[in-house]
Formats: sequence, structure tokens, C-alpha cells
Amino acid sequence: MTGTATRYLCLVRHGEASPDESGLTEAGRRQATLLGQRLRNIPLDAVHHGPLPRAEHTARLIADQLDNVPLRVSHAAGDYVPYLPEKDELPAESADFHLRFLAGATDEERNHGPVLARQALDLFTGPVDGDEDRYELVVTHNFLVAWLVRDAMHAPKWRWLGLNHCNAALTVIRYAPGRPASILVSNDMRHLPVELRWTGFPPELHI
Repeated sequence: MTGTATRYLCLVRHGEASPDESGLTEAGRRQATLLGQRLRNIPLDAVHHGPLPRAEHTARLIADQLDNVPLRVSHAAGDYVPYLPEKDELPAESADFHLRFLAGATDEERNHGPVLARQALDLFTGPVDGDEDRYELVVTHNFLVAWLVRDAMHAPKWRWLGLNHCNAALTVIRYAPGRPASILVSNDMRHLPVELRWTGFPPELHI
């Protein structure tokens, strides 16, 4: 992808969702608000978010802490399976595990997910045209954050699998002209108190 100015892409998984995924829990709302406060000094040009309520609510709470940054809904920032590998693409020791995980994908996900994933790469990655650097935030879901991180690392397409991102954690990728993408910040939760950090570990092992 060509361009004459640097893009700084901030990626965020939505805050903690309510059990029915109709919005955020109280913890999720606090996570989003604290992340917005952390981002106040970033000269964001736009906040993009997926269409599902948990992403939209997170984006609005973040935007409430910012100074007139426009919100833009994008289906490419939604929750979908970005790529479904064949068995021979996967490491032999984990192939069956990954294929079982993906077995529940619907026909629509299998057909439309990869299309949206390509759109996300076109919309959100690479240097930008013009003389000024661009700063963008995408509030999305774990799968897309993993897909874009994988792309930045030039990892195989299947490698979005197994990359897990915490609620309201911050990842930043820099796309500078003539240089490979750089991951500046990954899955960073320093803006959250310990009780709001979801890590995947049992509560007694939170770090």
C-alpha cells in the first residue's frame, strides 16, 4: 500500500459486554470511559466502530471523553471470522483444535467474513496520502484486532487464531511510508485498574 504520510492506527476491543451482548456491563462502561481519558491527547481524526451494540456503546463512551472527534460506523469493523484456513495450513499439533473452534461458523460467516476482512485491510491499514499524519481509532472485536496485528507482522493468514486481546485494551500500529508496519503498543491496559483488567487468567492470577 502506498502513501506519503504515516497512519497511526489505534485498535480497541470493546468493553466488557452484558451477558446478552445488548450493551456493556458497568465494568465495561468504566473501561471505555477510562480508555477515552487516556486517548484525550491523541489528535484522533476519527473513531470507527462496528455496528454491534457492544462496539457502538464503547465507541460513544470513548468519544464522550474526546474533543469533537467524529464517530463512523463500519461493517468492516464488525465481529466476523476473517479467514478460515484449510487443515494443511495449520500446525499439525493444533490443526484439529483450531478446526473444531471454527466448525460453528455459519455459511454467511464463511462467505462474507473474508470479504469484510479484505475491506478492513483496505480501509484501516497502510500509509495515507497527503502531508499530514493520520490518527484513527477502530473500536471492534477480538477477531479483527487479531487479523490486523497478524497482517502487520506479515504472519500467515491463519495466525489470527490464538491472538487474544483484552476488553478496552489498546494496540497501536504505525504505517510509515517505505517501511514495514510497526506495532508500537500491544494489548496495553495500563489505563485500567486491576479489577477492570480481563487477562484470560483466573482472577487470583491477574497480572
